[in-house]
Amino acid sequence: MSDISQWFQNLPTFTRHWLGLTVGISLIGRFGLLKPQYLILLHEPLINGFEIWRPITSVFFYPLAPSTGFHFLINCYFLYNYSLRLETGTFEGRPADYFFMLLFNWISCVIIGLLMNIPLLMDPMVLSVLYVWCQLNRDVIVTFWFGTRFKAMFLPWVLFGFNMIMSNGGLMELVGIVVGHLYYFLTIKYPQEMNGPELLSTPGILKQWFPDHRPHVAGFGSVPTPRRPENSGSSWRGHSWGSYFLLVSPSTYDKLRPHHVNT
Repeated sequence: MSDISQWFQNLPTFTRHWLGLTVGISLIGRFGLLKPQYLILLHEPLINGFEIWRPITSVFFYPLAPSTGFHFLINCYFLYNYSLRLETGTFEGRPADYFFMLLFNWISCVIIGLLMNIPLLMDPMVLSVLYVWCQLNRDVIVTFWFGTRFKAMFLPWVLFGFNMIMSNGGLMELVGIVVGHLYYFLTIKYPQEMNGPELLSTPGILKQWFPDHRPHVAGFGSVPTPRRPENSGSSWRGHSWGSYFLLVSPSTYDKLRPHHVNT
C-alpha cells in the first residue's frame, strides 16, 4: 500500500486529481453512498432542479458492474497514460495551459452531452485528451493487432471505426474526436499553421493560480523541438466493452519529445 500511495503522490497534479476523483466517485456510486442517478448528466434536474454538480460528477463517475468493470479499468489506464504524457511532455512547466485544455474539453463535452442526451462523459473526455496527444505526436508509430503499425494521428479513427463495426457504437469516440479537434484547431493548427489570429488562450487568472515553472514557450500549445521518434515493437491488446472499444496504447514515450509534422 505504501508503494501504491507513493506512486499516486508522484503523479503530476492534474493527472493525479483526475484519476483519483474518477476512482473515488465511481466507487461511491458503486457502493450506494450516493445514488448513481444523482451523478449523471441530465438536462431537466440540472436546469429546473439546479443540481449544478451533475456536469462535474458525470465526467468522473462511471457505473461499476461485472459487465462494465473491465471497461472502466481500461478507461483509467488510458486516462493515466495520455494525461501523464501530455502534462509531463508538451505542457511540462505550463500547468495553467494544461488545466485550461482540460477545462475547455470538459465544457465542450458538457454542452454536447446536454444537446445529445449523453449522461456519462468519461469516455468522450478521455478520448478528447487521447486525440490531442495523437495530433501532437502524430508521427509516433503505434502497433495494432496482428502487428499492424500506423502513425498515432490515425489512432482515434481506428478506435472509432472498430467500435462502430464491432459493437454498433462509436458515438462516444466521435464526440471525443470533435472536442479534441476543436481544441487542437483553435490553439495550434489555426494560429500556428494557418497564420490566423489566436482565438483561444489561457486566461490570466489561471496563470496566477498555476504559474509556469519555466519561461513560456512562444505560441500557445506549441510543441517543443522534436527529436527523431523511435519505432516501438511493443503491442498492447485491448478489449471491446460497452461503448468504448479500446485496442491500443501508445509506445513508451518517456525518452521522446512530441514530434509534430505540418500537413
